[in-house]
Amino acid sequence: MNAKPELLRVALHLAATGIPVLPLRAGKLPFGNCPACARSACGDRPNMKTPGPCVCPAPCHGWAAATTDPTILRSPHWARAWREAAAVAYHPGGAGLTVVDLDNADAIAWAREALPSTRTVATTRGEHWIYRGTMPSANGVRPGVDIKSLMAYARWLGPGIGTMAELPDVVRALIVKEPGTVQAVARTITVPAPAGGGECRHRTPSFLERGITMAEQRITAAGGGGGVHATVYGTFLAVLSTHGWCGCLTEAHIARLFAAAQAKGESPRHCTDAWANARTVLGM
Repeated sequence: MNAKPELLRVALHLAATGIPVLPLRAGKLPFGNCPACARSACGDRPNMKTPGPCVCPAPCHGWAAATTDPTILRSPHWARAWREAAAVAYHPGGAGLTVVDLDNADAIAWAREALPSTRTVATTRGEHWIYRGTMPSANGVRPGVDIKSLMAYARWLGPGIGTMAELPDVVRALIVKEPGTVQAVARTITVPAPAGGGECRHRTPSFLERGITMAEQRITAAGGGGGVHATVYGTFLAVLSTHGWCGCLTEAHIARLFAAAQAKGESPRHCTDAWANARTVLGM
């Protein structure tokens, strides 16, 4: 029982740094909903889209119960959970983070070859690689690899070692499902450009032109096989995140990117799907 107050101390320390936390019971599982909240009778808050308690003050709803409020963490309604807790968990997305959960030695070996180095935390069977930035969570993105960010929780196993890097496109690309194989056809594809509405950072036309040219070069230099797919998606994501919010990106620019991708053997369908997936990830 002596470890239980220590878990609360850890939780309070993390909460003070802006990391939403929650207790876990044995088996690395969150505490189940109380009777008043069973089967979402309480309506959740709101439908588990954001972290935080529902109207029930108990730590219900798994990851969505994560909080940075010390009053809630110390409350009598959470006292039983802390007495029975086996570990502390946190909501990576709520802290602006993404955890690449590597579950075995093969997954770690893959990450060391494919991913940029970042802060790492040792786990029971593998490692957590932590990046700055958020994305949708997904399990089984490749053998032994899960993504934990938005609407997910990860066990707190210490601060880790190394310098935390920005979330790279190669990690974002892991959640994109490849479309079925279709024959590539070199033809013009028209997709709508983002409507814009944000602040324009393109103070000169050369800024946007340079960005599109660099994106074309990146696609052209992509390796074969699945590397082309990942590069095309990652490039589309990078272009949209930098140039897609203010309305300066036109259909002519998009056509240039699609043409570069098709020249590498990408199908029109994959180009269209990759562009749509990138917009979805960015909330456009």
